[in-house]
Amino acid sequence: MEYLLPLFSVLLGFGIALFLQPKNKTNLKLLLAFSGSFLLALTVIHLLPEVYETKSHAIGIYIMVGILFQIILEFFSKGAEHGHVHGHDKLTQMPWALFISLCLHALLEGFPVGHHHDLAIGIAIHHFPIAIILTTFFLGAQLNKTTLFLFMITFAVMTPLGTLVSENFPVLNDYYTQITAVVIGILFHISSTIIFESSEGHKFNIAKISMIILGIGLAYFV
Repeated sequence: MEYLLPLFSVLLGFGIALFLQPKNKTNLKLLLAFSGSFLLALTVIHLLPEVYETKSHAIGIYIMVGILFQIILEFFSKGAEHGHVHGHDKLTQMPWALFISLCLHALLEGFPVGHHHDLAIGIAIHHFPIAIILTTFFLGAQLNKTTLFLFMITFAVMTPLGTLVSENFPVLNDYYTQITAVVIGILFHISSTIIFESSEGHKFNIAKISMIILGIGLAYFV
């Protein structure tokens, strides 16, 4: 299940954007707020306590490395990891910088899933609206549909691939805590950015706060 959920969430988002072409941005922003709070709560409640059980003084450094690494990735992806894509200039070829940075981000997200199966739910919920937003953006930019399909399929398999790699390369288990701490930093940055960017002008309203509380509550009981 930990392999299938992140995969199917991207494919479902891709299909919805491709065939239904949803226009209501408010619902997408509320879904983003829910996904961001759910992912952040999972990270704080489940991942963070585990890495600090090692009592290593370097854990905080690895978390900060993850935050910094995600900031560097977003220099190339322009914030696509949290649905921050703009413009409709025509694209004639694969946007390689965005593609590579987004896939690397998704790959790393999959590493802790083998030890925390509930994280697959958070990543799936996180990737679903992102897939809708990306597909809508690329359709608006008139990206070749074959290229778009290959982009989304590759993005869909990256998180399961990260889980597969982490489970089948024993050498990575020796550095599981350090890798997970880096991923925590990545998830901290992504989820907090989603929460603050999912409404115009960074303004909070009742609907958005309700979705954030719901996300936190569900993460607690997962």
